[in-house]
Amino acid sequence: MILLTRKADFSSAHFYWNSSLSDAENERIFGKCANRQGHGHNYTLEVTVAGEIDPVTGFVVDLKQLKDILEHEVVSVYDHRHLNHEVPEFATAIPTTENIAIAIWRRLEGKIPNARLHRVRVYEMPDLFADYYGEHQ
Repeated sequence: MILLTRKADFSSAHFYWNSSLSDAENERIFGKCANRQGHGHNYTLEVTVAGEIDPVTGFVVDLKQLKDILEHEVVSVYDHRHLNHEVPEFATAIPTTENIAIAIWRRLEGKIPNARLHRVRVYEMPDLFADYYGEHQ
């Protein structure tokens, strides 16, 4: 087995708000990130797949196909979008880095031929990222 990682970038806006909390509680917990107008980030996504090397191609996966899947399932949905208002999975979930990683995993799981999804890493900033390895790990 070998691990292969592909990167993709997208830019999105979001804010942190839990509607079950008061305005004061949201502002205390989330600070400036509770601004309902939102703020943006240039995210970097790393998707790692695991599999066996195909003896004919020397690849774990078709690299163009993996890039196309990331584009279709994630980048085209998240890029230049306000996550809270335009992406269905964040209608009820707070779009934290952690929740974004989980949502991307769910979008990709089972859609990458001949490989198993191993890790989703989402960088919100160069010094802040979340890793998700699925519910089975």
